[in-house]
Amino acid sequence: VSPGFELPLERPSKIICVGRNYVGHAREMGNSVPNEPLLFLKPPSALLPPGAPIVLPRVSNQVEHEGEIAVQVGRRLRLASEDEAREAITHVLALNDVTARDLQRSDPQWTRAKGFDTFCPVGRPVSVESLNELGMRLESLEVTTSVNGELRQHGRASDMVFSIPFLLSYASGIMTIEPGDIVTTGSPDGVGPLKPGDVVRVQIPGVSSVENPVEAE
Repeated sequence: VSPGFELPLERPSKIICVGRNYVGHAREMGNSVPNEPLLFLKPPSALLPPGAPIVLPRVSNQVEHEGEIAVQVGRRLRLASEDEAREAITHVLALNDVTARDLQRSDPQWTRAKGFDTFCPVGRPVSVESLNELGMRLESLEVTTSVNGELRQHGRASDMVFSIPFLLSYASGIMTIEPGDIVTTGSPDGVGPLKPGDVVRVQIPGVSSVENPVEAE
């Protein structure tokens, strides 16, 4: 993360991501909804603050946006219950799970497609206390993505296949989630390509947003 933009906790040890957590997105990708959460990781080196450019790598001809609701935790989670997971969430932030779709299709693993530098723009985190003061709960959050001012995606946390506390609980049964780690929760349908000169904005209305220009490598 660039100077002048600091996450509320230390740099995350990992960014845990979830695939196909909205029925519409699973369908548009030609996939069924998984029986259990489909987890993958993005490296912390992919983090990008608002305003910094998303760089389209030369090796991909199809880079797409995926707007998501993400959370950051403030305590260690291991084999956590859903209630324990909910209590560990300290911040909510908008996140763009930028994906080289052609590489995702060609590679058995998603690490390359999801892991390029600049492929994880994040908005300023907003504390759960602030959400509570606004009368908002995790289940009431929405996410939108627009490109050059045109709405591309709109989803609600209430539409997720697996809830946010369940995702954290499930992931904590596989790996220890450390303080500062980010867990992002899947993208609604409407993902689409990005090209040089575009400006893409992911927003959790009333909470957090991240807007970035797009440029070629």
